Amino acid sequence: MAGVTIVGLGPAGWDAVPPRSAEILGLDRPVIVRTLHHPAAAALAEKRRVASCDDIYEASDNVDDVYESIADRVLESAAADVVYAVPGGPLVGERSVAVLWARGAALGIEVEIVVGGSFLEPVLAAVGLDPLARGMQLLDAHALPDPLLLHLPTVIGHVDRPRVVADVKDALSRVLEGDVPVTVVRDAGSAAESIAVVDLADLHAATVDERTTLFLDPPPSGWPGLVAVNRRLRAECPWDREQTHHSLVQHLVEETYEVVDAISALPSEAPGGELDPVSYAALEEELGDLLLQVVFHSTLASEAAGYDVEEVAEQIRRKLVRRHPHVFGDAAAPSAVEALGNWDEQKRQEKGRESLLDGVPAGLPALLRALQFQRKAAAAGFDWPDPGGPLDKIAEEARELAGATDGQSRDHELGDLLFSVVNLARHLDVEPELALRHAGDRFAARFRAMEAEGPLEGLTLAELDARWENAKG
Repeated sequence: MAGVTIVGLGPAGWDAVPPRSAEILGLDRPVIVRTLHHPAAAALAEKRRVASCDDIYEASDNVDDVYESIADRVLESAAADVVYAVPGGPLVGERSVAVLWARGAALGIEVEIVVGGSFLEPVLAAVGLDPLARGMQLLDAHALPDPLLLHLPTVIGHVDRPRVVADVKDALSRVLEGDVPVTVVRDAGSAAESIAVVDLADLHAATVDERTTLFLDPPPSGWPGLVAVNRRLRAECPWDREQTHHSLVQHLVEETYEVVDAISALPSEAPGGELDPVSYAALEEELGDLLLQVVFHSTLASEAAGYDVEEVAEQIRRKLVRRHPHVFGDAAAPSAVEALGNWDEQKRQEKGRESLLDGVPAGLPALLRALQFQRKAAAAGFDWPDPGGPLDKIAEEARELAGATDGQSRDHELGDLLFSVVNLARHLDVEPELALRHAGDRFAARFRAMEAEGPLEGLTLAELDARWENAKG
């Protein structure tokens, strides 16, 4: 029966080709090799006529397009019972095989895969790694995962182009120091095999070719590294051992407000607008401090309740999926307001709450609590259609405050006025907390400028106003 037989050429020269693959390649059937840039493929081309797909690689820089084009070429020859030969083994690092398998099934074309030795075994032998002893991860240099977790010995294959090397180095450098050793294995399993260890900072295009694999075994870094360090500190540091959930509360609050301060230094349109590297660097540091508090509380919870930060992350992941039925289900939410309404309705059902406002914590700062009330009411459709409504309401509340004659009524009317100002901020898409912070920062800067001109004591109000106006200029 006509179809496609996929065979592996093994990790090196012709002498390393699996016997079953060599037998099939010796039959009188047309053969297409993925590339001739492989010792066994080159040797095969000397033995018999083959077609290669190197021209497809040369014509495109898009890997996905390349694999689709290779599948087209092979499937067009399927009527002649074609053999498709790939470097290494068909089931390790051969994305074209997966494309062929799926496309063949959809077209009703039989695709047979002959299992053979991949590049992985000689690479593991070269670096001396037993993958079952400590675990390992195998990554494709053309499609590194995001986030990139480097908590296991890591093999990176398909490091075959200068651009790919640069991308890999950039991704690794985001979470690793420049002096982390990287093992560069070339021509694994062949007589020409070479092994070199370089610092990550010294990894460059000259160290790789089409048959290059990278191996690294750094200490845990990034997210896994943070969790590991926190657990060790909890076990070995006297201060960390003494902490409780309650003793850490003050640090959680402080770090939260430091994040707010760092955000307030960003441009109002951030992340849009011009990048401010200095402010973003400050935010990166403060977010790390806040993240540590989440990890620390999770570590403490693991001692008492048996769950850790991974379960915390999974719980919020499930919640996000559950409360976004317009993304993960069949609900509709064409606007942000409707999306928020979906969230609140799901939350109300989960918590068994009678009111949409039940979920607003009483301990929130008053400004944020007012904003939360208004957002939830707006999600239910109770809202002004445009900023004109809040502006009119502010004017009305200001008049009522001016007519208040006692402390209780003044408290009442001033609260209504502030509540209306928060409502206007929401309609203008301005965070009132940040707006008030910015106003406070401007006031402080101008007042310090007034003080810089000389002592303020003894000046008349007119003189103070003049200094203020000068500071504003």
